[in-house]
Amino acid sequence: MGWSRFRENGVQMIQDPEHARRLAQNLVELLVPYEEELIQLERDTPAFGPLRRAVGIAIAEACYCISDRPVLQEDLVPPASDEASRAR
Repeated sequence: MGWSRFRENGVQMIQDPEHARRLAQNLVELLVPYEEELIQLERDTPAFGPLRRAVGIAIAEACYCISDRPVLQEDLVPPASDEASRAR
């Protein structure tokens, strides 16, 4: 697999929000047990703190990707049949 093919696939993945959400969900499922173990290790050895925080940040960013839903234009405007629109 050449670099150009990798870049093509990478761009395609970024443009598919559902694929990105699935990848983020997989990442969360993979990292959560490690974060839990790092929490235990940090209690005994504070030097694990930065690594635990880095894993926590990666989990938080993946959760944001999972929950980040694009706002559709139709959701920005109330339906014409609602009470406020009839009053205008």
